[in-house]
Amino acid sequence: MVELKTDTSIDAMFEAGQVVARALTAAQKAADVGVSLLELDEVAHDVLREAGATSPFLGYRPSFAPTPFPAVLCVSVNDAIVHGIPTRYRLRDGDLVSIDFGAELGGWVGDSALSFVVGTPRRADLRLIETAERALAAGIEAAVVGNRIGDIAHAIGTVCRGAGYGIPDGFGGHGIGRRMHEDPGVPNEGRPGRGMRLRHGMVLAIEPMVIAGGTDDYHAAPDGWTLKTNDGSRAAHAEHTVAITDAGPRILTAR
Repeated sequence: MVELKTDTSIDAMFEAGQVVARALTAAQKAADVGVSLLELDEVAHDVLREAGATSPFLGYRPSFAPTPFPAVLCVSVNDAIVHGIPTRYRLRDGDLVSIDFGAELGGWVGDSALSFVVGTPRRADLRLIETAERALAAGIEAAVVGNRIGDIAHAIGTVCRGAGYGIPDGFGGHGIGRRMHEDPGVPNEGRPGRGMRLRHGMVLAIEPMVIAGGTDDYHAAPDGWTLKTNDGSRAAHAEHTVAITDAGPRILTAR
């Protein structure tokens, strides 16, 4: 069941989304050669505390997970696509880092992600990240009243496939509101004109993921959470929480 949010509720979700935006900005700024992933998690946690918000990630345990998620920030490095658990690993020059973060404030949830390179970037990594961001922008542009979920999926998939990248099968965006994961699902590839029609008040987390090697194959790491590319190639991830409104898409996690 899809819950349509009121304009007042969307405004409240914007407040949660801005906590997410601040945490991601702070974590990216703190990321440097020699900094541990656990330290990035603590930076993000500090933003939550300052805002009086809580984490929808900490303690979250979906059906596929062997254990509850132990942190507030997902940090996926190099060949990790999503769901990376922060560890004592210290960042190295040239690491490609994807960070994903959620916040709950006043009973509403925001969710967003970004990718970046620590230190000296490879040209191929910058192109990968830029493609994920372009795919996100294309998906958001398609998120208008009267379009369908398939239009968002098609816009994302066209950008990703056009760049020659893989798209991890079975993972994509989702509805969001009182809970982090709500209906409907938002695939990262699909046919235009198909799926649920978009209406004013729907709120979606749109999140393309791209695999540099061009294949769609991935596997779960021994921690049971981190998804890694099968071919060892790098991955990038971009995400925003977006409200569908009569005035056009409103990005609630804009940084």
